[in-house]
Amino acid sequence: MILFRPAETEAELLGILRLQKENLPQSISESEKAEQGFVTVNHSLGQLAEMNAIAPHLIAKDGEAVVGYILAMTKASKDLVPVLVPMFGQFESLSYAGQPVSTSQYLVIGQICVGKNYRGQGIFDRMYEAYSAYFSDRFDFAITEIAVSNIRSIKAHQRVGFEVIHEFSDSTEDWAIVALNWKNQKSRSDKDSLDSKKK
Repeated sequence: MILFRPAETEAELLGILRLQKENLPQSISESEKAEQGFVTVNHSLGQLAEMNAIAPHLIAKDGEAVVGYILAMTKASKDLVPVLVPMFGQFESLSYAGQPVSTSQYLVIGQICVGKNYRGQGIFDRMYEAYSAYFSDRFDFAITEIAVSNIRSIKAHQRVGFEVIHEFSDSTEDWAIVALNWKNQKSRSDKDSLDSKKK
């Protein structure tokens, strides 16, 4: 049985790094990149641990094995991964859900990955359900950037409710910024619950 919960131990963080390494562009073929997606940033154990202390990463575990994860980042952790600092700059130049991102309480999806042998089983969607349940009371929305060439990832994020709010290019890649409005989701869920009680 797959369990979904916040990462707590160094062994779990090492499990994230193992899965990450297996899915970096240099670890997979071009056809696998196109068909299965990939992760871009390579973190250190120290970075993951410091990020986890600020906002815990969400993991999917099968027994002792980490088979999926979503990394969490906040404004407080943005300087821990220097390569991602420009990403925060992009976010804070935008407006979303009727207000500037810079004045919002937002959570950044630092990275998401599901192990190769566990894809197609709904784990991606269930990880986001657990992630939303854990964080949606503390943050207005979740936001991240995805390489435009990572078509599988963009489609998967749209399937669980993310919307593309901006696109841009830098020296390495074309990027799409996507966001998931937890406030809207919560109000829709509350309305559905109220409607069902009326019936």
